[in-house]
Amino acid sequence: MTVRVATLGFPRIGTRRELKTALEQYWAGNSSADDLLSTAASLRASAWQRQKDLGAEIIPSNDFSLYDHVLDTSAMVGAVPAIYGNVQGKVDLGTYFAMARGSQTTSEECGCGHAHDTPAAEMTKWFDTNYHYLVPQFAADQTFRLASTKAVDEYREAKALGIETRPVLLGPVSFLLLGKCDGPAFDRLDLLPALLPVYERVLNALRAEGADWVQIDEPCLVLDLPGNAAAVFKTTYNTLTAAVPDLKLMLATYFGALGDNQGIALSLPVHGLHVDLVRAPEQLASILEKARPDLLLSLGVVDGRNIWKADLNALLDHLEPLARQRDLILAPSCSLLHTPIDLERETDLDADVKSWLAFAVQKIEELHTLARALNEGRGVVQTILAENAAALQARHSSTKINNPAVQTRSADRNPALAQRHSPFPARRPLQQASLRLPLYPTTTIGSFPQTTEVRKARADHTRGELSSEAYEAFLREETARTICWQEEIDLDVLVHGEFERNDMVQYFGEQLSGFAFTKHAWVQSYGSRYVRPPIIFGDVSRPKAMTVEWWEYAQSITKRPMKGMLTGPVTILNWSFVRDDQPRAETCRQIAFAIRDEVCDLEKAGCGIIQIDEAALREGLPLRRADWQSYLDWAVESFRISASGVQDATQIHTHMCYSEFNDIIAAIGAMDADVISIETARSRMELLDAFAAYRYPAEIGPGVYDIHSPRVPSVEEMVDLLRAASKTISPDALWVNPDCGLKTRKWPETKAALLNMVAAAHYMRP
Repeated sequence: MTVRVATLGFPRIGTRRELKTALEQYWAGNSSADDLLSTAASLRASAWQRQKDLGAEIIPSNDFSLYDHVLDTSAMVGAVPAIYGNVQGKVDLGTYFAMARGSQTTSEECGCGHAHDTPAAEMTKWFDTNYHYLVPQFAADQTFRLASTKAVDEYREAKALGIETRPVLLGPVSFLLLGKCDGPAFDRLDLLPALLPVYERVLNALRAEGADWVQIDEPCLVLDLPGNAAAVFKTTYNTLTAAVPDLKLMLATYFGALGDNQGIALSLPVHGLHVDLVRAPEQLASILEKARPDLLLSLGVVDGRNIWKADLNALLDHLEPLARQRDLILAPSCSLLHTPIDLERETDLDADVKSWLAFAVQKIEELHTLARALNEGRGVVQTILAENAAALQARHSSTKINNPAVQTRSADRNPALAQRHSPFPARRPLQQASLRLPLYPTTTIGSFPQTTEVRKARADHTRGELSSEAYEAFLREETARTICWQEEIDLDVLVHGEFERNDMVQYFGEQLSGFAFTKHAWVQSYGSRYVRPPIIFGDVSRPKAMTVEWWEYAQSITKRPMKGMLTGPVTILNWSFVRDDQPRAETCRQIAFAIRDEVCDLEKAGCGIIQIDEAALREGLPLRRADWQSYLDWAVESFRISASGVQDATQIHTHMCYSEFNDIIAAIGAMDADVISIETARSRMELLDAFAAYRYPAEIGPGVYDIHSPRVPSVEEMVDLLRAASKTISPDALWVNPDCGLKTRKWPETKAALLNMVAAAHYMRP
């Protein structure tokens, strides 16, 4: 039997974030489309060659994207909403980026005599990751056509470089299920007869170019599916395999177990099946028992979502009997899109912690080692296996991991620590009397633009080229200027701008014990927005106050309320690479106690409004509804532990962004925050329907404009959104704010948008 190594996808961004630079230069008008496309081609070539050199025998193409692979699929099948124009030919870069980021041009810029003002497509989280995808929009009479040949072009491109690849397509069923209805609801799967001919054309074109295999991702097979799913999948894959009978299809599932969809997956006339054995190792036995003998199994045995070394010896113990029975493919559990590229670039990382880690490059090396051991015997890689075992043992016994005081505090917690002194109806009048805010109070979510000057000052300080005194003076000047400007435009509740913060999670993790940080371990969040998730390797505690000094300085500049800004425990957990040697719930509780200490210190300093952002609450939700309650119980408890140490008059805010909340609205209510701000601009206040049906008990700040787009919405547009919101939520419970922080925006668009936002709030007041 033969064992081969495959990757399902590789990071797109480049080892030095070359894609980010190229995109932002293009968007700023400082480079041409040819420049951007040339950089993209170079990144693809480098990624293909690197995977080949590392020992991957099955290398993906069409896993690269300029912005988002779901948006690429929308472009491929011509699913372009009418708002972006009547696109007849190929979807060009202008249309593509208008869907991704919105578009706002004057008549002179456009050259057509008419101004254009187009919002971006709706964005939400990709399953339970921090990656954002652009949500496809479908009309009941939707038509599809081949509008992008990207998949074929990139296969041909790799072949010209001497590299045979396995093209990747997002499967048609998952594509439809991940989309939304534009207008009255209908069954999106009814669109399959119109959609499948486009997929047939793409598959035939790939076969004509010489492709033997195509990877079709159907991640929705790990979800709770509608009752007609079995028939829909069967019809879909009967159609596709019949249309291209000599092309082999590898059906890829990931992020969880097939569960009750296993029968569907195993019944399909595909030639291979990839399953995630990191998230769901228990499913292998049943799959082996029921799979056709000729079905090629691709086993996701190393973690494509986290950065810990795999236990190679333990994996070999499980794989050796299987490898004697059938051909296998070994792969990461999912695309390596969600991991940093190369650990070797981290020259300053603690040596012990570094020895416990594996990034994308190292994960392919792990797979290559496993394949060699299975094909040739363990002896050929004995040194590597011994080093792997030693690193795992060193991690297990390290004193850097365990803090008995932290463990005891979490284990001995009193349930009363997760309860405010009084219920919200009793707290609200105390907060109103203390804050004395007008109807429709205005605020922002926290951060203001981190300009080139801010980033340069931070980099200069990190390199030792700017003294700590000079750096702090610079930050204080930026903060003071931002506070004064907020007063000038008449915002009601101010923020200090967060110029001293590199990232909303990293900033706190750097001041907490149990965290490690990288310099180059970037992963994509959306488009050109990349993050470096902290690494939680040990027990978490707060050695000293983290934000109090900056809040005190900011409040000293103004008499208006200044929010204290914190990131919540669930978000810190979900946006970090989390230790895998204890339950996530325990790690979250440890973080919650650390944030609680900070909340109490802010209140002691005089802070009357404290925002504890839980942007990632929905993101951590298990993919199967049956598993939700357990997660929500400990996630909500963790937030409440962090927030419940204050007096009734102190107002606790939280913020959540770019997720569907309707199905967990009761859990959001159970968090017992006084004010929640949420993303609603892209969805045109659709999310508020759940808050009305549930009778959400507290106050709400529905985002009235989309900060992920440079577009500046008009006063009238924001007024329309507030009117829509006021039909659902009582006006005396409504706040007015953007839908997220403003860190990634530029000052001109930020100032214009906030001026319009304040004007809209004033218009709504009696």
